[in-house]
Amino acid sequence: MDRSAILVAGGIGKRMASPVPKQFMLLRGKPVLCHAIEAFHRFDPAMQLIVVLPQEQIDIWKSLCIGNHVSIEHTVVAGGTQRFHSVHEGLKEVKHDGLVAVHDGVRPLVGTELIARCFAAAEQHGTAIPVVPSSSSVRMVKNGTSHAVDRSGLRIVQTPQCFRVPLLRKAFELPYDPAFTDEATLVERTGAAVRLVEGDECNIKVTTPGDLRLAEALFTACRN
Repeated sequence: MDRSAILVAGGIGKRMASPVPKQFMLLRGKPVLCHAIEAFHRFDPAMQLIVVLPQEQIDIWKSLCIGNHVSIEHTVVAGGTQRFHSVHEGLKEVKHDGLVAVHDGVRPLVGTELIARCFAAAEQHGTAIPVVPSSSSVRMVKNGTSHAVDRSGLRIVQTPQCFRVPLLRKAFELPYDPAFTDEATLVERTGAAVRLVEGDECNIKVTTPGDLRLAEALFTACRN
């Protein structure tokens, strides 16, 4: 079955307190986004890779690819104002009806085993999203008060989120809703059930300087 991956990288570095977008910051001498691209290429060198960036960052990325000798073939498209619109632009580049993964471009430590689990589950069930248990205590805050929530029933959602292409296309026919937070949320609105698969604690999202330091520390131990 044909496979594609859409890597969404729309950050501007605000929480990094840096003028450099987080996807372009260096991790082990390469932009964070490079590591995510390499992970999907290791899993399947024949897979179509689509990178979605803000229009104003595309030329910067092309220069970084030259400077970092990035030879992995990938398509670059301009994103939209929100994640919904950016993923939709990437999806337009998928011309088959097989499987597609949507991945945060700032999750550089995603492993091939996790990618394989997600694609395998999506092929069987139509959908697959990786999750990990919540390791922290959680409280629900409402109207100035709060109460503890049983964390045993909570899961933290990661990417890649994988779907059969026709199902994701159908989901993007729905109108944009600000409550949209990820692709699974949108797909559920079509009436489809979302399949959960085991995530990976190493698959962190780099959004702060502390995350980048953690990724550096985890890099060797978590690569697979």
